[in-house]
Amino acid sequence: MRSVFAYSTARILLFVVATVLLYLLGARSFLLLALALVISALASYVLLSRQRDRISGSLMNRVGAGRPRRGGGLRARLEEGARVEDDE
Repeated sequence: MRSVFAYSTARILLFVVATVLLYLLGARSFLLLALALVISALASYVLLSRQRDRISGSLMNRVGAGRPRRGGGLRARLEEGARVEDDE
């Protein structure tokens, strides 16, 4: 959960930095927001790839192992639903 918070915070920070820089360069209104979104998305794709890989790995482990719940893990519930659909 900590890595998701860090990644989200870094994405927001990149957006804010891009917005401020574009504002100082003279972009205003819709152009400012559109350019800031594109620039921050590209920057996060390059700069935050390690954090994104860490998050996806932890999510895959969680889905793969499944958390113990009433009906079992997520994978067990998905397989049970698929089995029920196949039987019908």
